[in-house]
Amino acid sequence: MEEGKAMVDEETKMIALGRLKKIAGRIGGIGRMVDKEKYCIDIVNQITAAKRALDRMALIIMKKHIETCVSEAIREDNSRDGIDELLDTVDKFIR
Repeated sequence: MEEGKAMVDEETKMIALGRLKKIAGRIGGIGRMVDKEKYCIDIVNQITAAKRALDRMALIIMKKHIETCVSEAIREDNSRDGIDELLDTVDKFIR
């Protein structure tokens, strides 16, 4: 797999950018909550929601990666590289 090789299509890009804007808004809201000294558990709950939103976005990108890069590697008989890279990424993601 070539590092930095862009395989995200326009639809995935638009979905990801839309989600990132929402996540950025949520992060800004968390900052405002901290600044206003809101209840700690409310802040933690918002942080948890932001983390989950990022995880969901990562899964969308990972799905596209499997559909494109990993599938291409398998077709080109470089499946070991594609699968190893994917497993490394999944390992990092779940930790």
